[in-house]
Amino acid sequence: MSAQASTTPENIALAIVRRLHSAGFLAFWVGGCVRDFLLGREPGDYDIATSALPEQIEELFSRTIPVGRKFGVMVVVEGGRQFQVATFRAEADYQDGRHPERVAFGDAEADARRRDFTVNGLFYDPVRKELDDWVGGEADLRARIIRTIGTPGERFAEDHLRLLRAVRFAAQLDFSIEAGTFAALKANAAEIKTISAERVREELVKLFRPPHAPRGLDLLRESGLLEQVLPEIAATLVCEQSPDFHPEGTVFNHLRLMLQHLPRDADPSLPWAVLLHDVAKPVAASADPETGSMHFYGHEKIGAEMAGEILERLRFPRKQIDEVIKAVLFHMQFKDALQMRKSTLRRLLMRPTFPLELELHRLDCLGSRGRLDVYDFLAAQARQLEAQPHIRPPLLKGDDLMALGLKPGPALGALLAEIREKQLQDELKTKAGARKWAKARIAGAKRPSA
Repeated sequence: MSAQASTTPENIALAIVRRLHSAGFLAFWVGGCVRDFLLGREPGDYDIATSALPEQIEELFSRTIPVGRKFGVMVVVEGGRQFQVATFRAEADYQDGRHPERVAFGDAEADARRRDFTVNGLFYDPVRKELDDWVGGEADLRARIIRTIGTPGERFAEDHLRLLRAVRFAAQLDFSIEAGTFAALKANAAEIKTISAERVREELVKLFRPPHAPRGLDLLRESGLLEQVLPEIAATLVCEQSPDFHPEGTVFNHLRLMLQHLPRDADPSLPWAVLLHDVAKPVAASADPETGSMHFYGHEKIGAEMAGEILERLRFPRKQIDEVIKAVLFHMQFKDALQMRKSTLRRLLMRPTFPLELELHRLDCLGSRGRLDVYDFLAAQARQLEAQPHIRPPLLKGDDLMALGLKPGPALGALLAEIREKQLQDELKTKAGARKWAKARIAGAKRPSA
């Protein structure tokens, strides 16, 4: 085996299990990595459950991090990667729907039975290549079903985030949710509000990744969770649009169609720009008294404010919040691109968020009438601009104008703006030409009037 192959996550996780076995402990791959492994998918990470106690794990491995020692959870660092290694445990006495009050260590079967869903309760010994299934997870994997381990109400009461995780797993794996599990999910949907915004955000980010984002939105709606975590999006369900512009019907239908067209390599901000670009339409809606046509005047400005509030509520990073706000604020500009002055168009193309805005516009079109003429035009203009890097930096700066005798103040700023406008209009193309024009303009302003 090559050195490179031996340092893959799978082989490092196998080596960790071997070392635990050699020391006389039981050890298994557990949870999502077993589920993904059996489904033929590449696991995102490898978690290991063992009979070794935290202090014994520390003795066996040179680099460990005690991320949850009192819960039996350690992180082993091998090959520059982190692997969660946890002592078999049986959690009990949940008081807040979020954390166990105490943890009792147990055996492998007890550890499996305290987990959330059957498909996540499988234990696999990669050394012996043996699967242990105490919860019926293998059958549910074959049947493509998400089912809680034990009584659904009890599992959801232990950790209310499991309500959202059930939906996320069903969307992500394209599984159905078992009837009893789904009934308990709907009955307890409001309990998701007890969970921290950060934990909810992480589940929603995974839920709205392509290609399963539209099904994720459907399951949020069907489960009643949408009204709890994104009530502003729930309001779009009954927000009708004028069929002349939106034959797909409601704003919700429009959003769902856009999510269907998300590229697999979508920018992380794109699903949120899609979800929030029309978030203010229910608020801004008005009907023409004569024709009955729906109008949503100013929804992009109101929507930008609402988008910021929603993303802040969910504790998104500031940079991502700002990106989505700009995409929402500017998305209505694109319809006028074919009639824009060259300078206005170039300012649009040079915005740092333009790639995100352009992709949002493409999805906006595909989610309604499907016309991409403006998108094609802007994509071509962007390519042309890339071939003209000299246009991006301004020809002159304030120091250049002060060297020509202009003093700092409003007049200097106005002249810089005028020079920039002429540059973007291709009326001034070189630094020397801009300086000559500015010099004449300054001299003309100083000349006494007749």
